[in-house]
Amino acid sequence: MRMYLRWAEKKGYNVQIIDLQSGDEAGIKDVTFTVEGSYAYGYLKAEAGVHRLVRVSPFDANKRRHTSFAAVHVCPEIEDTIHLDIKEDDLRIDTFRASGAGGQHVNKVSSAVRITHIPTGIVVTCQTERSQHRNRELAMKILRSKLFALMEREKEEKIKALVGNKKNIGWGNQIRSYILHPYRLIKDHRTEVEAFNVEQVLDGEIDIFIEAYLKKVNSKVLN
Repeated sequence: MRMYLRWAEKKGYNVQIIDLQSGDEAGIKDVTFTVEGSYAYGYLKAEAGVHRLVRVSPFDANKRRHTSFAAVHVCPEIEDTIHLDIKEDDLRIDTFRASGAGGQHVNKVSSAVRITHIPTGIVVTCQTERSQHRNRELAMKILRSKLFALMEREKEEKIKALVGNKKNIGWGNQIRSYILHPYRLIKDHRTEVEAFNVEQVLDGEIDIFIEAYLKKVNSKVLN
């Protein structure tokens, strides 16, 4: 999360954290945030996939090496003119008290909203706004984007199936590895681009990977 927030800051993009769930012991379990600015989705779609981190865990008293994974999902914000048939009966809407900072209002009022789209199992949570109405609006906006992205992926999978591309994208198919121990290297497995300035990359300097991937994808399209 820090890497992407730093990258967005350097680009001059507006970022809003919609939901953040802390890990059971440490770190972050799940986070949703919006990035607003010119070509934001065009760049960030290159980051969708599984990222692998290898390091000596700061949470391990025995200083052992750990491998962890983070799945990055990127959805475009869609215009209201794009019609999506979302039936009210397909939604389960739960309200609860928001966690974290926010003052007495947050602690006393069930302003946070969780929307579950039952047919797909997509769950969107928003708890950053003070009013339940505003949180519901933002949650519905993100749900629309996720459903639209799901529709687009389903179309792509159908096309791939027709041409025989049956590669399964899962936890065993990471797009990038961040190796901090025993050596220091960041490698994108789609483009073979490598970087040894690990700290700079983790501080948001990821354009080298984004640009290489987009060039590769565009060259395939042109060919």
